Amino acid sequence: MHEILLTKVTFPNITLDKRDGHKLRGFFGNYFRDHSPLLHNHFDDGRSRFAYPLVQYKVVEGVPTLIGINEGAELLAELFLKMDTLNLYGMVLPIFSKNIESRKLLTGMDSQLHRYRFGSLWMALNQNNYSDYCRSNETRQVEILQKVLVGNILSFWKGIGYRATDTLMVMPSTRERQTKFKDQDMLVFDGGFVANAVLPELVGIGRSVSRGFGVLEQG
Repeated sequence: MHEILLTKVTFPNITLDKRDGHKLRGFFGNYFRDHSPLLHNHFDDGRSRFAYPLVQYKVVEGVPTLIGINEGAELLAELFLKMDTLNLYGMVLPIFSKNIESRKLLTGMDSQLHRYRFGSLWMALNQNNYSDYCRSNETRQVEILQKVLVGNILSFWKGIGYRATDTLMVMPSTRERQTKFKDQDMLVFDGGFVANAVLPELVGIGRSVSRGFGVLEQG
């Protein structure tokens, strides 16, 4: 098992739609632009930071939520007192209430199976496997999603400095959904999966996790 530090910041007096995670990312990424590339995944010279996002922006049960992992957890704790407004939809929303919680959690391979569900849509497919998925039969589609899911979990572990030493086994149970992403129709999934892995709640896996996709919940 591998220990991580996770910080959760919430703004309970503000209610947003689940799809507004990207707006939180846009606001805080600009608000603290000069503070750290972890907040927006871009370096000062404009290059993208191609690594698992250690700061993620989500809407959990209507509440704007920021999740920081390891260095990202320390960063959110450092910036917590400076968060006094949200500028969304072109309107400045005053923050009357904000909460912060930091915990040490374990993640890694396990001898037991654990069940997880997606608290937000899972963006699994990319340009390379989308066509393969669409022209495949149901059995092959499950195999594709299994492979993607294994890759997603291993990418999360790599991003936090953990390396799996055994075979990661997963079984997805998902349904296809459609959503808009950057003004384009996207095939995404809800549902969940079973895996021989311990994974922290509220972290994201898959594509665009910094914008609130692929949020993990237990059960």
